[in-house]
Amino acid sequence: MVRSVFVFPGQGSQYVGMGKELCDNFSVARETFEEANDSLGLDIKKICFEDPGGEIGLTINTQPAILTTSIATLRVLGRETDVRPHLVTGHSLGEYSALVAAECLSFSDAVRIVRQRGRFMQEAVPIGVGAMAAIMGLEETVLQGVCAEVTEGGDEVSPANYNSPDQTVISGKATGVQKAIDLAKERGARGAVLLKVSAPFHCSLMKPAMERLAAELEGISFQEIKIPVISNVEADINTSKDKARELLIRQVCSPVKWVQSIFRMLKEDIDTAIEVGPGKVLSGLVRKTTDKLKRLNVENIKSLNRLQKQ
Repeated sequence: MVRSVFVFPGQGSQYVGMGKELCDNFSVARETFEEANDSLGLDIKKICFEDPGGEIGLTINTQPAILTTSIATLRVLGRETDVRPHLVTGHSLGEYSALVAAECLSFSDAVRIVRQRGRFMQEAVPIGVGAMAAIMGLEETVLQGVCAEVTEGGDEVSPANYNSPDQTVISGKATGVQKAIDLAKERGARGAVLLKVSAPFHCSLMKPAMERLAAELEGISFQEIKIPVISNVEADINTSKDKARELLIRQVCSPVKWVQSIFRMLKEDIDTAIEVGPGKVLSGLVRKTTDKLKRLNVENIKSLNRLQKQ
């Protein structure tokens, strides 16, 4: 019997046109986008399908756009197949989609809160003050040492995303990130790439955003978790609705432990990872981390048909 985990993408997986084919063919997808529009008082559907003013790249829009596309895809998957997950998880923003899938958060609450989350993150650090970079080919402990050394020198920087055994993203002050890049290369990193992001996510510079998000989440109702969720912060299974709230707050300033989350899946005898939503970023990270998980994704008719044939 197949034991699957549904994985939900985070920021960076967006593209113009995402979700359109599903909306054109499935009423449940159309209804999901309409629900998002009503909840936000914003035409997120137009932003996803047409992106008239380059708005999809703005964090405040990107986050609800990806979440809406992911949940529309999830609902189509639920209607058209009998595939059900044993676990759910998501990368950063994707953890909100996972909690919707687990029936812990309502979709309308989640789409509103992630738009606020995007705003808080964007406003936490002035443009240009922070930066993020992907470091390739350096051991986790060595990179942690590099970040600690730079931070001790007065330029705060830390690991933000443990994406694969070969790639870790760092985040912090722009000056610190550059120093860490240079030092990482001296210590043997194969390469480093500055990321095109609007803020330094998942580091302590996001503390103002974390505090504002905590206040917002106090007004949100969390329900009992129906499907176990692997959290980014702990890379462990959570089934507590109260802890889910706490973990979402901590997640803002904590690194995304994606590699560790993949290994946690394997302990539950999961054999198939299904990426639900736009793109194949997480499928690629799973492939780079382990050969013990079959990888599938669902984002359009073609990928849905492929999954149905499995």
